[in-house]
Order: sequence, then C-alpha cells, then structure tokens
Amino acid sequence: MEYYVNAQRQPNGDHEVHEERCTYMPGAANRRYLGSFSNCYAAVAAAKQIYPAANGCLHCCPACHTG
Repeated sequence: MEYYVNAQRQPNGDHEVHEERCTYMPGAANRRYLGSFSNCYAAVAAAKQIYPAANGCLHCCPACHTG
C-alpha cells in the first residue's frame, strides 16, 4: 500500500498518515509521499521521522490512530 502524510497539522497538532485510497486524503499541495509499506505502523514510523506528531488516519488507518 502507498502512504502519504498530511503536511498541514490538524487542530490537535497531528500530521495524519493516509493510505492512497483514503477518502480523507489531503490535496496534492498538502501531502507528502511516504512510500510503499506493508502496514500502517511502518508508514507512521516513517512519518514520525519527518513530523514527530504523526498519527494514523481514523478512517483508513484506525489501527494506527491514537486518539
């Protein structure tokens, strides 16, 4: 699966990680490609290297969403 991180912070400070097919995917100007990963845990770990407050999207990566 291909993953992206939202370059814009959410109101709570998180940068959400999304699967490529997510209906809540940010627009092209507001997302950064993370790469291809076998699960959301690896994608969120990669995103945390860029944005320490990265978190999985509640809708497409619920297993990696930490509230």
